[in-house]
Amino acid sequence: MLATKLFDYDLPEKFIARYPAPTRDGSRMMVVDRETGDIEIHPFADILNFLNPGDALICNNTKVLRGRMFAKKEGRDDGAAFEILLLEPASGEQNEWNCMLKPGKRAKEGTWAVLQYPDGRINPDGEKFTVLGRNEDDTFRIRFSTDDISSLEERYGHIPLPPYLHREAEADDSERYQTVYATVKGAVAAPTAGLHFTPEILDAARKKGVHIGELTLHVGAGTFKPVSSEYAETHQMHYEDFVLPENTASLINQTRKNGGKVLAIGTTTVRVLESCCDENGFAVAQSGRTNIFLYPPRKPKGEDMLLTNFHLPCSTLLMLVSCFAGREKILAAYERAKAENMRFYSYGDCMLLK
Repeated sequence: MLATKLFDYDLPEKFIARYPAPTRDGSRMMVVDRETGDIEIHPFADILNFLNPGDALICNNTKVLRGRMFAKKEGRDDGAAFEILLLEPASGEQNEWNCMLKPGKRAKEGTWAVLQYPDGRINPDGEKFTVLGRNEDDTFRIRFSTDDISSLEERYGHIPLPPYLHREAEADDSERYQTVYATVKGAVAAPTAGLHFTPEILDAARKKGVHIGELTLHVGAGTFKPVSSEYAETHQMHYEDFVLPENTASLINQTRKNGGKVLAIGTTTVRVLESCCDENGFAVAQSGRTNIFLYPPRKPKGEDMLLTNFHLPCSTLLMLVSCFAGREKILAAYERAKAENMRFYSYGDCMLLK
């Protein structure tokens, strides 16, 4: 059994990046040799130095929903306040969604509330939601008064920043908490390893002969769920929707046949590839839901390299990263990152495991 406490480490608050670097590519990149554990510190733009013509860069094109909303019960200024976090559509009906609701004890079946504008105003006759019931996982099913969810996002929605940033979303977060290639709306959180890329770096990669493929995994709220079990094997992993398209699967397979390397951008990309690749690293195009949980001593089979940010102690993401180089090397790298004053978590610096 693999004890969760083996993935614990100390991280003072000063290392948590509460805001992004001034420019997307202004972060630093720790480069770790997976075999030796040797470490170098580079500016992120140096990533192209670790890629060769014929290699493949695979990224997750999910887009974060403006899914954090506020509402007042029964449209009254003095009514009980609700906070909503949209998770995913609940059925074939476009206006029915699964969500997290606070406070849940007030969200009885049939309760309704009117959505609140970002400046706090409400229109008593404006769009509302009705609670349909509580799900088995303690999320809620709600029905909006309109099926134009994009319009609701634009008028009432906020970018749902990770809770460990301890701040409200600001205007710049609407851009900076999305990757430049985000096109498929549906995530609760950003695939943060991709936040470092600029269009110029991606263009330079293509000019170098590096092929770029996209897949989709809609990051769910479970990505922030701590491992509460004493052992990794007993942790219940959350499900997330994914799509590995035919053209990306073909790119991966052709790269393998030609002797090139596959670089996964982020742990979400790894979750899709490890769900879709055989023991030889060849991919099969498919779509569905995955609750794959990767932890040592499992070795990755669908990727040769991984770009990832620095993750929370005792998290499923830290366990996943440890599959690439072993727990000891990864935790040693984290200690080095602190010694180098690198920035941690979603808006922080990154690590390239090669």
